[in-house]
Amino acid sequence: MHEFALPFGLSFYLWGITTMKRIFLFLATNMAIVLVLSVTMRLLGVEPYLNANGLNLGALLIFAAVMGFGGSLISLAISKWSAKKAMGVHVIEAPSNSTEFWLVETVRKYSQQAGIKMPEVGIYEAPDVNAFATGMTKNSSLIAVSSGLLQQMTRPEAEAVIGHEVAHAANGDMVTLALIQGVVNTFVMFLSRVIGHLVDRVVFKTERGQGPAFFVTMIIAELVLGVLASTIVMYFSRQREFRADQGGASLAGRQNMIAALERLNSLHPQPLPEKMAAFGIAGGGGGGLKRLFMTHPPLEERIAALRAVGRG
Repeated sequence: MHEFALPFGLSFYLWGITTMKRIFLFLATNMAIVLVLSVTMRLLGVEPYLNANGLNLGALLIFAAVMGFGGSLISLAISKWSAKKAMGVHVIEAPSNSTEFWLVETVRKYSQQAGIKMPEVGIYEAPDVNAFATGMTKNSSLIAVSSGLLQQMTRPEAEAVIGHEVAHAANGDMVTLALIQGVVNTFVMFLSRVIGHLVDRVVFKTERGQGPAFFVTMIIAELVLGVLASTIVMYFSRQREFRADQGGASLAGRQNMIAALERLNSLHPQPLPEKMAAFGIAGGGGGGLKRLFMTHPPLEERIAALRAVGRG
């Protein structure tokens, strides 16, 4: 029988709503994903990777790929729904005031310039200055901004932030990061079980089946490898930010993009919830080892990169 560990990286956008609702949404979503992936492997006829003789590496690789990529891609598929629920996003169907009209028209103008279909546009209530883009594809995305951004930024600065988020969508960053996450998920699941098997067989001399050492070692290895794998995902996330800054500068003007980042730097915005942080305009800072786990480069580096392009 397979044991179904929860896919690495599936903590779904669960800030900004009540505690009980967060817990229910988290459990229900993850249970649904595990159920869907379990049924998928049954339909594919995947043999159990654990048997009396040890590991079936072929079956294990299929298991790890289905669970790793499946969890990541399902997360991507429901990302707009999750974001709306978690952040309380009010999607603008028909603008009700001048601010909403300006926001929708700005997204429309930049999406046309970037060559993508018009995203859904929304506002969520939060005092912090932030925004995010999400969605399964670049042509079915959601761009949302905080009420704090609309209140604390000038129009040119806010337009640069919107341009940055449209650039994320146009670059296909949501899909790219989901695929990278799927690859690392697969390797983490595969290698952790191989390590568990080797320790169980070589160190603890289990001859048939699996002893407790297999499961204990597998869990520890999955945790350690998961932490190491997250540094790879975060590296790619930081590189995307430089590209999105360049895209925002192209759409809204380089000086406006620099001014927006400088305003963010002066306001010290709080990062978005973990699974949405990679697609916001700002993230947490840090140095040393903490830098390895940052979704965003320091704002000073992003400003310097834009200025360097201007001098070039």
